[in-house]
Amino acid sequence: MNSRLRSAMLKGKRAGLEMVDTAKPKRKRSHTAVKDEETTNASSPSTYHTFHDPADVVLLRSQLLNWYDKEKRELPWRTLAVTESDLNIRTYAVWVSEIMLQQTQVATVINYYIKWMKRWPTVQDLAAATLEEVNQMWAGLGYYSRGKRLHEGAQKVVSELKGQMPRTVDSLLKQLPGVGRYTAAAVGSIALGQVTGAVDGNVIRVLCRLRAIGADSTGPAVTEALWSIANTLVDPERPGDFNQAMMELGARVCTPKGPLCSQCPVHSHCHSFRKVHVKQEKNSRKLLGKVDKKPSTLPDIEDCINSGTCLLCPSEPWDDELGVQNFPRKPAKKPPRVERTLTCVVIRPGEEGEDEYLLTQRPNKGLLAGLWEFPNLLLEEKSSEMKRKKALCAQISGTLGTHLTESLFQYVGEVVHIFSHIHQTYVVHSVCLKDTDAQTQTENAQWLTRSALQEAAVSTGVKKIVKLCDSVDSQKEQTSKDGKRQKQTGTKNDKKPQTSKKQKSATSSGSRQLSLSSFFNTIKQES
Repeated sequence: MNSRLRSAMLKGKRAGLEMVDTAKPKRKRSHTAVKDEETTNASSPSTYHTFHDPADVVLLRSQLLNWYDKEKRELPWRTLAVTESDLNIRTYAVWVSEIMLQQTQVATVINYYIKWMKRWPTVQDLAAATLEEVNQMWAGLGYYSRGKRLHEGAQKVVSELKGQMPRTVDSLLKQLPGVGRYTAAAVGSIALGQVTGAVDGNVIRVLCRLRAIGADSTGPAVTEALWSIANTLVDPERPGDFNQAMMELGARVCTPKGPLCSQCPVHSHCHSFRKVHVKQEKNSRKLLGKVDKKPSTLPDIEDCINSGTCLLCPSEPWDDELGVQNFPRKPAKKPPRVERTLTCVVIRPGEEGEDEYLLTQRPNKGLLAGLWEFPNLLLEEKSSEMKRKKALCAQISGTLGTHLTESLFQYVGEVVHIFSHIHQTYVVHSVCLKDTDAQTQTENAQWLTRSALQEAAVSTGVKKIVKLCDSVDSQKEQTSKDGKRQKQTGTKNDKKPQTSKKQKSATSSGSRQLSLSSFFNTIKQES
C-alpha cells in the first residue's frame, strides 16, 4: 500500500514537472509576442504624427504652393533652374547652389554663387580648373571641404560619366562625392523633376511642429518618420517648387525663434499651433472665471494615443512659454574645443616697393584643407611664453633657411575666430625682415604682396589677422601724427605739463606693446 502510494506520488510529481516544463516555453513565446507587438506599435508612427487623410494632403499642397508663388524670394539659382533649358547645365547649377547653401545663409551665398557660375558656367569648366583656383574662389565661405568635393565631382563627371551629370536621385547620391540624402533629393526634385521629398534643417522644424514630433530630431526613428512624411506630402506635379516652398517656410515664417504663426499658410494643419491656441483660450477662460459657470465648448487637444511607447513623442513635458518652439527637440550641443594658436606675420621689402608677406599652405586634408595662412604653432597649455616663441622662431627659420632671434618678434594682439567645433584664438606677432632676398626653402610656402594676399585662397581667420594689423598700424600712425602736431604748435615759452613717473612708465610700456616697425607700408601710401 505504502509502496503503491509512494509510486503514485512519484508519477504525479514527474507529470507535474513535465507539465511545468512544457508550459514554460508557451509562456515565453506569449511574452515575446507581446514584446514584438509593443515594438511594432512603437516603431510605427500613429496617425497623430502622420498625414493619413488624402484630402488634408491635397489642401496643404495647394495652400503652401499658392503662398510660395506669391512670397518666394528671387534667388539666382532659382531663376537659373527655371530658365535654363539645358538639363546638364541646370543639374550642375542646382548642385552648386545646394552645396554652397549647406550650413550657410542665403544672403552670404548669393554673391559667391554669381561669381562662381560666371567663371565656371558648366561642369566641364569647373573640371578644368585647379584646386587652388577653387579654394581661392571659395575663400571666406567656410566649410572649405565643400569646394573641394564640388571640384572632385566635376572631374569625375567629365572623366567617368562622359560629361553627363547624373539623371536620378539614386545616381546623384552614389556618383557625386559629398552628396548626401538631402542634396540628392533637392537636386533631383528641383533640376530633374524627380518626385521625392527633401528634408533639411528648415523642413525638419516645419514637419516637427506640424505633427508635434518632440523626440530627438537627430535620432533614426524621427529621421525616417520625417522622410516618410516629406515623401507623402511632396506635390507630384511640382516637386521642386514644393520642396523649396517647405524650405522657404522654415527660413522665413516657421523660424527657430519668434515664428510668425499668424502668417503661416498651413497653420490649420499644425498640431503645435492648435495646442497653443486651445491652451490660450482655456487660460483666458480661467482668468475670466468662466470655467464652472457653463461647460466648455472648446475642442479637446489631441495627443498621441501611444504616448507612453511612441518613439516620436517628446520625453519632456510641454512648456507653455515655448509654445510651438517646444518642437523640434535637439540634443544639447557639445561645447566647442578651445584652442590658442601662436601666429606670426612675417614681412619683407618687395622688389617693386610693396611689402610681401610669408604664407604657408595647410595640409590637403582636415580643417581648412589646402588654404594659405600665416605661419603658426598650436600652443600647449604647459609651455612657457619664451618656449612657445622659440618654437615658432625655429619653425619660421626653417621655412626661410635662415636664423632668426626671438627678439625680432613683436606682439600685435589677439584674434578670436569661431569654427563649428573649435573656439580658436590667434595670438598674433609680427617680424619685419630687412633682407629682400629672404627666400622660402619649402614647397608649401610663398611670398605674397598685399594685393595678392587679398585675392589668395585664405581663410576668414587670416583676413581677421590682417584687419587687426591694419588697426594697430593705424593707431601707431595716428599717435605719430599727434606727436608731430604738438611739436609744431609748441613754443619755447610753453610750459610742459608735468607727468608722474607712473604715467611715464605706463605710456612707454603701452607704446612698446603697439610698436610695429613700419607694418603694412601700403596702407600709408594709400592714405
